[in-house]
Amino acid sequence: MSEPKISVHRGDLPDGLSFGSAVAVDTETLGLNPHRDRLCVIQLSAGDNTAHLVQFDRDSYAAPRLRALLANPGVEKIFHFARFDIAVLKKYLGVDTAPVFCTKIASKLVRTYTDRHGLKDLCAELIGIELSKQQQSSDWAARELSPAQQKYAASDVLYLHALKKRLEEMLDREQRRPFAEAAFRFLPTQADLDLAGYGSMDLFSHG
Repeated sequence: MSEPKISVHRGDLPDGLSFGSAVAVDTETLGLNPHRDRLCVIQLSAGDNTAHLVQFDRDSYAAPRLRALLANPGVEKIFHFARFDIAVLKKYLGVDTAPVFCTKIASKLVRTYTDRHGLKDLCAELIGIELSKQQQSSDWAARELSPAQQKYAASDVLYLHALKKRLEEMLDREQRRPFAEAAFRFLPTQADLDLAGYGSMDLFSHG
């Protein structure tokens, strides 16, 4: 595969940009606590070997075009571990992201022969792509993203369309797509619960 085309934007997507009916989305933050660790970068791809990275300055999250895309009911948003990303997008952009497809949830429903559901594992097994996670711990608030950071961020969205296709085939084969779709619909509510402090609580347990 040829080198991906990566475009970096500050504060919002450019006017007139279209991702079609499904867009892969991921976020980069300063940590895993949305209330403490701010959103720094959102990366998006139409699954065409191109990626758009949107950088944010502190307290500057207007991004009207990006918000409109995330809330557009006619565009499916593909995530890996959507639970975290949807919560971060709600916290900083104030947007309810829907409809969504989560490759991690789909993997857990159909790849029951393993406990390895990370993006790196999925790419290796399902589409034969080896991802590097070298930049996973990185200063994403840097004014200028390094080429290595840009490449890492892009890799988190470039392959989600292909993974979704393979996982949908497996969901249909095992007749588990209804479970996946119900889980996807619940994700915005789960994100709200996480932001409200209920993230570690199993609301369905007896205790």
